[in-house]
Amino acid sequence: MKKQLQINSHRRYNILTGEWVLVSPHRNRRPWQGKEDKVTTRQRESYDAECYLCPGNIRSTGAVNPLYKDTYVFINDFSALKENEQQFQINDGLLKAENESGICKVICFSPDHSKSLSEMSAANIEKVVSVWQQEYLDLSKLENINHVQIFENKGSIMGCSNPHPHGQIWAQSTVPNEILKKDTKQKQYFTDKNSRLLEDYIKQESKLKERIIFENQEFVVLVPFWAVWPFETMILPRKSEAHIGMMTASRKSDFASAIKKLTAAYDKLFNCSFPYSSGIHQAPANNENHQHWHWHMNFYPPLLRSSTVKKFMVGYEMFAMPQRDISPEFAAKQLRNII
Repeated sequence: MKKQLQINSHRRYNILTGEWVLVSPHRNRRPWQGKEDKVTTRQRESYDAECYLCPGNIRSTGAVNPLYKDTYVFINDFSALKENEQQFQINDGLLKAENESGICKVICFSPDHSKSLSEMSAANIEKVVSVWQQEYLDLSKLENINHVQIFENKGSIMGCSNPHPHGQIWAQSTVPNEILKKDTKQKQYFTDKNSRLLEDYIKQESKLKERIIFENQEFVVLVPFWAVWPFETMILPRKSEAHIGMMTASRKSDFASAIKKLTAAYDKLFNCSFPYSSGIHQAPANNENHQHWHWHMNFYPPLLRSSTVKKFMVGYEMFAMPQRDISPEFAAKQLRNII
């Protein structure tokens, strides 16, 4: 890729959303006197009697967790969305609102309180993937569900309220903003080119090899050209599929291996339990034709230079557009070198 991209300030276009990100690679050399977070290095036990997600423990509602051996899924005790929400609509001049309903679930990845995905075996991560698949298929069949969002917030600086390895699944009646953007761009590309946007993107990245971190038979893991977060990554299936429910057993195994390898690399990067928010973007869960869709998983980690220096979305990012200091190519190289 052109040398200017590593030296000069420039904008990069996100083909999935139609938005731009400002890249200022020279700023990574500036001295840092800002906030530095303390890193907790205390070793966690495999069982915590005070943890409301550990097997056999009582949650705040009085519900008792079963003595689960692999994964455990339950309705969130403090759900952001409720299944039987009262219907209403407000259209008062420029004031507009309407009810939103849905189902929020928690998925415990492991009974072991001490293990994150990076520390679990690929075989046990595959069990988590199987639960994601089944939950997507079950929730998408419900009449009032049009989107299923699978995600994880890892680390206290990402707002995670409990260190036990877990993620969430929110299913809702409408299609949210980010999915609408990606649906529009992928559909437009498919209509214009008669090919799928992310399949063509993988082909181009595979030729350049600048942002690919690693790949296996079924998946490519890379730092996207338009990445916003310093060490943002994507896990992309080589074969276009609308949603994870379509994955075969072999693809599921390779997906679990990719998650394991990437999260382990994150932990090695700054020698810490690497925080991030991750999520799977897939086609809306309705009966429309989604042949243009190519599902993928995004990881958005906030760490910038070390385990204590975090990237903040403030000032210019809040009022204008996203901005990053290190180039995606530099980030990919650092991750690639520790795989």
